[in-house]
Amino acid sequence: MTTQQERRSGRRASAARTDAGLPGWVYLPALIGGIFIVLPLVAMVARVNWGQFWILVTSESSVAALWLSLKTATASTLLCVMLGTPMALVLARSRFPGLRLARSLVLLPLVLPPVVGGIALIYTFGRQGLLGGTLEVLGIRIAFTTAAVVIAQTFVALPFLVLSLEGSLRTAGRRYEAVAATLGANPTTVLRRVTLPLVLPGLTSGAVLAFARALGEFGATLTFAGSLQGVTRTLPLEIYLQRETDADAAVALSLVLVVVAVLIVLVTRRRGSEGVV
Repeated sequence: MTTQQERRSGRRASAARTDAGLPGWVYLPALIGGIFIVLPLVAMVARVNWGQFWILVTSESSVAALWLSLKTATASTLLCVMLGTPMALVLARSRFPGLRLARSLVLLPLVLPPVVGGIALIYTFGRQGLLGGTLEVLGIRIAFTTAAVVIAQTFVALPFLVLSLEGSLRTAGRRYEAVAATLGANPTTVLRRVTLPLVLPGLTSGAVLAFARALGEFGATLTFAGSLQGVTRTLPLEIYLQRETDADAAVALSLVLVVVAVLIVLVTRRRGSEGVV
């Protein structure tokens, strides 16, 4: 307990020293930026029909979309952890020709418009796609199924986990791994007993961010998976459709996503703070 209090006191003192060095004019654009982010959220909350809120968010289509979003986002997050952890380890710990190009390609979905990602997935896994034709012959159809939703979400969310974990690996350094190797531990043991526990806060934060990105995915999902209720229509797609027919329902469902996003940010920040030494 004493150690935790000392760390918190040290962080507060450090923050105080940082604040003391800021020029006064910085606070004005910072305030404007904060208002720019918060004001639209306040406007949305003010627009919510609270009398019908529970009815709107518990309609059959809304509940189906919410559960589908939660299930597919969870599945895509698991895929991100399974694929992204080795990718981050290779990018952070390996040295090979083309490493910068490999890192750029891994992070490419961060800057690609989601619709472009969806089109790329169609031409990969669609019926006439690079792999889709072969899969169709084997009786496996991916495009416009729930599996397509998971793939689209994984495609756009994977870089978030890789980026977060790679940063944690670089910050942690290699000194503990070197000590463990010197003591005779094999690479797998070093990875399992030293590396992964050391960067667990970064892995957790990356997984949470990947889940949040998957939960809010829209463009790639709509392009690659379509919008079939109970099959591919996730909550963002349901909000988009409701906006055209029932604005109150769209606002209510949007508020649900905002609340989930706030909780995710709080969890991520808490994990990040716990990882600070």
